[in-house]
Amino acid sequence: MDLLDQARAVRENAHAPYSNFKVGAALRSASGAVFTGCNVENVAYPEGTCAEAGAIAAMCAAGEYEIAEIAVIADSPTPVPPCGGCRQKIAEFADAAVPVTLATTGGEAQVTSVSALLPGAFDASHMS
Repeated sequence: MDLLDQARAVRENAHAPYSNFKVGAALRSASGAVFTGCNVENVAYPEGTCAEAGAIAAMCAAGEYEIAEIAVIADSPTPVPPCGGCRQKIAEFADAAVPVTLATTGGEAQVTSVSALLPGAFDASHMS
C-alpha cells in the first residue's frame, strides 16, 4: 500500500462529528517506516488535533524524528494543504525539499515541497 493509500485508509478513522471534514495523513520516516494520523475533533474546537500532527506524534513515539515524505488527503474540491501550525510541525522534522502530496478523495493530487508550503520557515538556526 502506498503512502497516499495509507492516508486514505486512516482518514476513515477520523473523529469529525462537528465539521464532518475527515483528514488522513501518512508519512514515511527516513528509516522507511510509515506512520499515520487522522484528525480528532473536540467540541471545544481549539482542542482538536490535525491528522499531520497525529502522524508526527506517532513517528516520535516510535523514536524517529525525520520525515522523508508525507501525504495528506481530504474530501475537498481541491487538494487541501496543511494548516499553518502543521506546516511548522512538518518543517521541524523535514528538510525543505521533502515531497508533500496533497490529495482529494476524488483522485486529484498535487505534489509540492515543505519549502513551498512554508517559505522562510522559522527553524533552530533562528535560536542561535
